[in-house]
Amino acid sequence: MLVITDGLAIPLDEIQLDAIRAQGAGGQNVNKVSSAIHLRFDIGASSLPEAYKARLLGLKDRRISGTGVIVLKAQRFRTQEKNRREALRRLAEIIRGVTVEAPDRKPTRPTPGSRLRRLEGKARRGRIKALRGKIDD
Repeated sequence: MLVITDGLAIPLDEIQLDAIRAQGAGGQNVNKVSSAIHLRFDIGASSLPEAYKARLLGLKDRRISGTGVIVLKAQRFRTQEKNRREALRRLAEIIRGVTVEAPDRKPTRPTPGSRLRRLEGKARRGRIKALRGKIDD
């Protein structure tokens, strides 16, 4: 189980983890060892609550495909196990982000004093810019 919050966990059989060869520079083992992890998590087919699924699908995140699959690639570490943990941590972080509900915004208005200060600042700036013009004799 991948624990997201105290009351939310995802079974590991819903997460597809594949070992692939890492990109970039390496040593003699670079073309022999599959140490990077490619993680795929299908949001629609998961056991997440519907509200969380909707929020995840509504995210503007390039890691979420058009078909609703979260795709992560972890290759920072040299061992497969560390990269596996890193991929699962990043998945949990994405899901944890949608579990927190943003408070409703209460519209506010600028105070009369702040309006006056803004207009005075604009007038002062305009006077400074007017002094930059050409001088007539």
